[in-house]
Amino acid sequence: MVHQPVHLSEADHQAVSAAVAAAENKSAGEIVTIIAGESNSFHDVAVLWSALVAFLSLAVLGLFPDFYLPLVDRVLGRWASEWTPQHVLALALTAATAKFLAIWLLQLWRPLRLALVPAALKSARVRDRAVRYFKVGAERRTDGRTGILIYLSLAEHRAEIVADEAIASKVAPEVWGDAMAALIAEIRAGRPGAGMVAAVEQVGAVLAQHFPRAEDDRNELPDRLIEL
Repeated sequence: MVHQPVHLSEADHQAVSAAVAAAENKSAGEIVTIIAGESNSFHDVAVLWSALVAFLSLAVLGLFPDFYLPLVDRVLGRWASEWTPQHVLALALTAATAKFLAIWLLQLWRPLRLALVPAALKSARVRDRAVRYFKVGAERRTDGRTGILIYLSLAEHRAEIVADEAIASKVAPEVWGDAMAALIAEIRAGRPGAGMVAAVEQVGAVLAQHFPRAEDDRNELPDRLIEL
């Protein structure tokens, strides 16, 4: 899968890193931030749409042969001719192939491809990608199981917060609603860097309440913003 580069500014990176450091200075939590250009290419969905349109073209030809066969004769400039089964099958194969390729090529334009993906599927795949990154970069990598991932996927317009077991045992998922709202508000304004900063601040406030920083606490995970 090829990701589209995000190219946040150096100032954005510094602001997010500073926000993470400030949040972790008040709690035992370890915050990981990731921004991805996309979480999934959804090419399988594009294939399904192409196959569906191809199938529908076959169904329409089968239901209305008396309309389409004379129409093909007129388009080709032929006299009315007898259509043999072989000719009909050849026409059906040509029509289905042409429809499949046309819809596939149209969906190479990513905005259209994403627009045709059901919202629930987008959310599920972004969540799956966030959980995978969390397992690699944060899960059980801290002594107190206090790692948490803030993940933003720009192409799908989705964000996820995934917490390690100690945090998840004390903080219900809906508590992160304010962090998600702050993030989304800045994203809609075209400021993904500021959105991550706002989300980190909100998450940090929750972590400080439930996991106050101990005197011997150490920084166990990098503070830097990761772009994929």
